[in-house]
Amino acid sequence: MNKAGLGIVFFAVFAAATGAQAQSKIYRCGNDYTNEAGAAKRQGCRLVEGGNVTVIQNTAPAPAPRAATSTPSAAPRQSSSPASAPKVDDSAQRSRDADARTILEAELSKSQQRLAALQEEYNGGEPQRTALEFRNPQGYIERIAQLKANIERTEADIQGIQREINRLR
Repeated sequence: MNKAGLGIVFFAVFAAATGAQAQSKIYRCGNDYTNEAGAAKRQGCRLVEGGNVTVIQNTAPAPAPRAATSTPSAAPRQSSSPASAPKVDDSAQRSRDADARTILEAELSKSQQRLAALQEEYNGGEPQRTALEFRNPQGYIERIAQLKANIERTEADIQGIQREINRLR
């Protein structure tokens, strides 16, 4: 390496080393940060160690709108569709409701079958161990927890579907 190349390498290393030293110390004062040592000492702030600090100022959230103080029973019930929406005759609506009920009942049946299969596999909290689970007991514990969560989720699905069916009646 020639002298010019060696000089450039030395200069780059020197610049990087002094740049790292030139960075000022950062102090944390509660939720505020400062790099002023005098102010930090007066306020009893702590020195932040271990890297750079990035502080992003957040804006204050907008206040939530205040709810009306009238009772729900006193307010007239409003339609969920706009006044310009086309009206559906009763026979068409009954047909749509019947189709929806049929779909929901099919979903309910599938969910009940899925629940029965999960409960059979769960076996009251003691499912059949696989060969891999004999060597890895943690896998067995995780499978039990997953089965229990799936059973709870499927039961919640069934309750939701039943609520929808009852709403259509």
